[in-house]
Amino acid sequence: MITEQEVVNLLKGIKDPFLHKTLEETNGILEVKVKEEKEHVSVKIAIAKTGTSEQLQLQTQVVNTLKEAGANTVGIRFAELPEEVLQKFRGSEPAEQGNNLLSPTSKTTFIAIASGKGGVGKSTVSVNLAVSLARQGKKVGLIDADIYGFSVPDMMGVTNRPVVRGERIIPVERLGVKVISMGFFVEDNAPVIWRGPMLGKMLNNFFTEVEWGDLDYLLLDLPPGTGDVALDLHTMLPHCKEIIVTTPHPTAAFVAARAGAMALKTEHELLGVVENMSYFESKVTGEKEYVFGRGGGKKLAEELRTELLGQLPLQQPDWDEDDFAPSIYAEDHPLGKIYGDIARKVVELLNK
Repeated sequence: MITEQEVVNLLKGIKDPFLHKTLEETNGILEVKVKEEKEHVSVKIAIAKTGTSEQLQLQTQVVNTLKEAGANTVGIRFAELPEEVLQKFRGSEPAEQGNNLLSPTSKTTFIAIASGKGGVGKSTVSVNLAVSLARQGKKVGLIDADIYGFSVPDMMGVTNRPVVRGERIIPVERLGVKVISMGFFVEDNAPVIWRGPMLGKMLNNFFTEVEWGDLDYLLLDLPPGTGDVALDLHTMLPHCKEIIVTTPHPTAAFVAARAGAMALKTEHELLGVVENMSYFESKVTGEKEYVFGRGGGKKLAEELRTELLGQLPLQQPDWDEDDFAPSIYAEDHPLGKIYGDIARKVVELLNK
């Protein structure tokens, strides 16, 4: 049967899910008892915050660890670490100002992805551009700022949620991209019924309360149109680059021009236009069908005095059941290559 000292040795390397320090470092192993006749181990563990999903995950980890070592049954009690211990580890974190992307010292480039209307594939462009930049060795973050229509976690196949370390939120990393979305903070796909000021505060928290680390680029998937949330973001980010997504249809391009005009009025620099759903190419004949018309993206770019960064045809990603990300195109997929070219153009424009 496992001994008390062996239990301590097994648990001391496990990390507090909030402080990201080992239980040995936090003195979080408060009590260990072993009943040899029943092969039962009971432990009491102190962590930064109890009553959370992270506690349940830690509980599962502890139980599995001890059962693999020979325990038949495991009992766990949790307590919260004393405030002085929490302050000790919070004090060892970098100063908040250095982590605040809105601070004057931040070297991160903001790239907003906008559209005049919904349904043009703005979020698809956002997630694939973010992944393409990461594939090229860039440090990339992505904020799903489409508060009412958040979709980035599902599109990228994100199944876990952010954790809290001290007073900071740790973003979820997927496919080399650090992700934060309103979807992480809403239960069971519930509708968001917050009003403008509350949403503005939430968005500000995404910049100031999240532990992004060193980022080259932070992409923002904006809500469609020119409403309050988009305006808030334009106000929060005085130095932001912007990409407008449209379809080739003249009406979509006309509506997208409003988003472009808003960017220019708020002194955001337009990097260019991405035309999505440009055409459908038959796998059988190779013939191109221009389902939504032609020329909208080029005309919009000319009207906004910027360039057409790329044209994306209608095509389904190849789903990989082992690494499920339903809206992400593989690097060697035809559309993945186009996104790679768009990412390279963006980097070149930003380095000019």
